[in-house]
Amino acid sequence: MLFAVSILILFLSHLLRGVYMSAQDAFYKTCKSYPGGFESLAPRLGMNPQVLRNKANPNCAQNHPYLADAEQLMTLTGDVSVLHAMAKEQGCVVLRVDTAASASDMAVLEWIAKVWQTNGDVGSEVNTTLADGRVEPHEVEQVKEAVHRTVTALHGMLARLEGMAEK
Repeated sequence: MLFAVSILILFLSHLLRGVYMSAQDAFYKTCKSYPGGFESLAPRLGMNPQVLRNKANPNCAQNHPYLADAEQLMTLTGDVSVLHAMAKEQGCVVLRVDTAASASDMAVLEWIAKVWQTNGDVGSEVNTTLADGRVEPHEVEQVKEAVHRTVTALHGMLARLEGMAEK
């Protein structure tokens, strides 16, 4: 069963490639949505608000964000959408690792149930998407989210198993 889920995830990931926002757009969105916006965030990043606004603006010819800017932004805000956008652009998925995960038979069983549930969610979303013979962008977004939940559940289950592995 896990093999079938893995194949489905790979297939859907390939179909969904390129549907996501760019890293530059994610950088802008993160800055803009920070409480107080650019004016509040810029001093915390050690820069002038206008410089940050320019770095975030995809149409600005100068002041592009560096990788260090993106890392500092994600650390400060806790919003890792820039990282997700970069990974998605390369056909990859980023998952937060839960290092405090409990390692027990019951924890693994709970994650297996979550995997089954999310696998059904993917099938349901794909079925809904294809039902009318048209695939619309908002439907692809819904399938993408269902796939992401399944991948997250699979990695959560794997983390629990790794925690139980005898060393």
